[in-house]
Amino acid sequence: MLTTKFTLAGGIAALALLAAGTASAQSAPLSYQQHLTCSAMFFAFSKIQSDPEDVSALEAATGVMLNRAQALPAARGLSEDQVIEAAVATAGLAPSGANHQPWHFVAISDPALKARIRAAAEEEERAFYDGGAGDEWISALEPIGTGVSKPHLDIAPWLIVIFAQRYGQFADGQKFKNYYVPESVGIATGMLMTACHQAGLATLVHTPNPMKFLNGICDRPETEKPFLILVAGYPADDAMVPKHALVKKPLDQIMRVF
Repeated sequence: MLTTKFTLAGGIAALALLAAGTASAQSAPLSYQQHLTCSAMFFAFSKIQSDPEDVSALEAATGVMLNRAQALPAARGLSEDQVIEAAVATAGLAPSGANHQPWHFVAISDPALKARIRAAAEEEERAFYDGGAGDEWISALEPIGTGVSKPHLDIAPWLIVIFAQRYGQFADGQKFKNYYVPESVGIATGMLMTACHQAGLATLVHTPNPMKFLNGICDRPETEKPFLILVAGYPADDAMVPKHALVKKPLDQIMRVF
């Protein structure tokens, strides 16, 4: 399409200027969000091109933009701890039922704790794949390639364990009920993932079944329910995403406008 070609040419030209560090005096450096927006645009365009040269150029442009975004936190002088703290602080701004904020985040970088979580998670996963899950569930997971082994729980620099709080507690110890807990914690988790991505980190959701062992390892009370483990860190150079995970429903299947 002619429009796409013009957009493609302009985008690649702008990228070339940025990569060479020759942005004009009238343009400010791209923000982190703009880097991610450009990378998403280049990636989307790469999927609708028929010319192999265009596809290759767009894939390269996507990689450059993502790499530049990834470098921004370090360029701003933020430590790993500060990046994670900022992401969790962002999640804490999420809307929630009655504004009770029924969540708690446990950020773990300690290798020994991560090893304990991996060992416990793999024990649960072993039972899951050995018959705990039905055939239909196992079949649904096959295209993604999941299994018992969870090395990412050891390898990733950070695990963020998210807990949902059924009840809150006043300063005097009296309990009060929280409302719309799954919905509230789900929104906060989405904001946490987006904040991590904004910092150039990759994330992976892990939900061992069951997850009750996380209360003991993370020293959280029984009134809290483990929601999920969010694995966070910079992606490895050879990291790959299963093709099945890239298959997304088109807009006309997920949106209707009246």
